[in-house]
Amino acid sequence: MERSLTDPASLVRRLRLPDDAHASVAAASERFALKLPEHLAQALEGRGADDPLVRQFLPSADELVEREGFVSDPVGDHAVLRAPGLLHKYRGRALVVATAACPVHCRYCFRREYPYAEASAANHWPEVLDALAGDPSIVEVILSGGDPLSLPNRTLARMVTSLEALPHLTRLRVHTRFPTTSPARVDDELCALLAQTRFAPVVVVLHVNHARELDPDVAAAVRRLRATGATLLSQSVLLRGVNDDADTLAALSERLGALGVVPYYLHLLDRVRGAGHFEVPETESVALVQQLTARLPGYLVPRLVREVAGEPAKTLIPLTPRVG
Repeated sequence: MERSLTDPASLVRRLRLPDDAHASVAAASERFALKLPEHLAQALEGRGADDPLVRQFLPSADELVEREGFVSDPVGDHAVLRAPGLLHKYRGRALVVATAACPVHCRYCFRREYPYAEASAANHWPEVLDALAGDPSIVEVILSGGDPLSLPNRTLARMVTSLEALPHLTRLRVHTRFPTTSPARVDDELCALLAQTRFAPVVVVLHVNHARELDPDVAAAVRRLRATGATLLSQSVLLRGVNDDADTLAALSERLGALGVVPYYLHLLDRVRGAGHFEVPETESVALVQQLTARLPGYLVPRLVREVAGEPAKTLIPLTPRVG
């Protein structure tokens, strides 16, 4: 993470963008900082601004355009904060915003304006544990962020050990971007932790939007995770100019399936301020998933969902016209 690319001028050079691109990259980076790990920087070198992987991570002037309906907290995180870094949105499960740190800053991130300084669980762990201990209705904890794998293995181990001590917790889920952006993070110590916890099999949810993200190094990291016995799921975001066509989505599902990862969710864009240029309309999204259902077996077709603030679960988008 210390080697991550954070300087707009360096990014413009690495991607071989025109010199006049620097101003817009720098301006967007002031609102939401640039961060690109070296693994990705090497993969994207010289590919240009319209490349579907580059588009996910390149700050652009489009982020500075104010669009109606795009807000700082599109999924209602603030309303469900039960302790610093602890979100209790859905029945039976709670999400721990473990840390502010992430291996990469995706330009469509719905937590790009989240107040991490005062609401990261790693800095308030006793309060988080007290809240979890006081609510036996919670049976599953989701470690998210930021990215929980930004924390050192010893810190993660302490967190997991303290969660194991709460008898009403029966499941542990980890949401992470690390395997697809910095695959070396999936080391022996982490794998041992995942394999040996009383929560095993742990559910690991990978964030991946395009088949090209699953390069040989990433594939090796995914196989290491599978060897722990973890259940591997993927979630993707439907993004304009990245994966908004049936061929790209089908290739992603096929590649995930070949690696033993179940395509779980395909999210409609969370309408966070600065990400409006990525939005794909719901009608077009439905048509794309309908094409997938005609091409792929059911277990390789992700569920098309939207997160709506205040709702008791993800909203499943129907693929057939509503009746009545």
